[in-house]
Amino acid sequence: MERLFNKECDTENLSPLTLAFVGDTVFDLFVREQLICQANRPVNALHSSATRLVKASSQSRAMDKIIGMLTEKETTIFKRGRNAHTNHRAKNASEGDYHRATGLEALFGYLYLKGEIERLRELFDVISQDNE
Repeated sequence: MERLFNKECDTENLSPLTLAFVGDTVFDLFVREQLICQANRPVNALHSSATRLVKASSQSRAMDKIIGMLTEKETTIFKRGRNAHTNHRAKNASEGDYHRATGLEALFGYLYLKGEIERLRELFDVISQDNE
């Protein structure tokens, strides 16, 4: 698999919030694909399950599972996302969970834009081990 749009993208100079903007969707797509491959369910059940898995507290726990696996560069990207000033208050999450979730999304955005799909799969497999 390759990136969908697949045009040149200067990932090293994108802001962490821009990476998180893309990574939010990438992570959501992984979750949604996992859910539909598990079972054919009503759409409202799929939506409820997906929402539970992509909320900030769940993404923060996901980071706990993979933080030890990250390369130095990946850790740097995560920290840049986590430390970014979002000018947004988390609605249903602690501020810490919200920032860690932003870091996870920045990491997923970065890896996706770099075309590192196998690495994304590897990380998501670890994240989703208890979700199946």
